[in-house]
Amino acid sequence: MTTVALMWEARAAEGRGEELLAWVRGQELPARPLRQEVLRGPGERVLVITWWDAAAFDAELPEYPEPGEGLAARAVHRWRFESVESATPPALAPHDQPPQPPQK
Repeated sequence: MTTVALMWEARAAEGRGEELLAWVRGQELPARPLRQEVLRGPGERVLVITWWDAAAFDAELPEYPEPGEGLAARAVHRWRFESVESATPPALAPHDQPPQPPQK
């Protein structure tokens, strides 16, 4: 098994960023990913990242479709990544801790 992340990014047609975001939130994939994040960025862009357990990097996985007609300014961009390492960030060392307010 491997973890595969699918990235889906669309740029909304002029003035339709909120509508594109609502459209993405209303989509249902035929299977539930391990994790999913929906992000937005400048230029009325929406990014969706889904993480999947897969038998192989090129396994058939559910993907978001193209948005409805006129909702996107261009074709959706799609990328696929395979996890090579996963770790939890280490705790901050004492000298990296934010300063504490003086005690009274």
